[in-house]
Amino acid sequence: MPEKNSILFVCTANQCRSPMAEAIFKKYISKMDPDETWVIESAGTWTQPGYPATPYGVKAMMEMGLDTSKHKSQPISAVLLERFMLILTMESGHKEAIQVEFPKIANRVYLLSEMAGENIPVLDPIGGTYQEYINTSKEIDSWIVKGIPKILELTK
Repeated sequence: MPEKNSILFVCTANQCRSPMAEAIFKKYISKMDPDETWVIESAGTWTQPGYPATPYGVKAMMEMGLDTSKHKSQPISAVLLERFMLILTMESGHKEAIQVEFPKIANRVYLLSEMAGENIPVLDPIGGTYQEYINTSKEIDSWIVKGIPKILELTK
């Protein structure tokens, strides 16, 4: 049974985009809803446990006043997915893979941009320049800000 006020952000390796989204959402929710308990995590569709966030990702988050330096990757699993009211992916391929492999929770899986009424992927900055990581962090931040009303609606 999923926990109330629970959200899982998903990307491929759980080293760039989803740790960024996790940290950014935690920042906003701690200001908006400080008395509520939230479960906010991230995971990857194609990863192994224990990998750190990428150095450029950590640096980009530091510029936003956020710390992902202690992040460790975790792969998605049925047990993990069952815990969350809402699963937000960075690309439609992540969404489709989860929905096909885990049909019991398919109705709780969305693309992050769908929270803002769009259908636009957040592209992976892995292997890119530091500026690309900055751009990705700003894009994720923008989708979260635009999507907060829908996110709150789907996690209660």
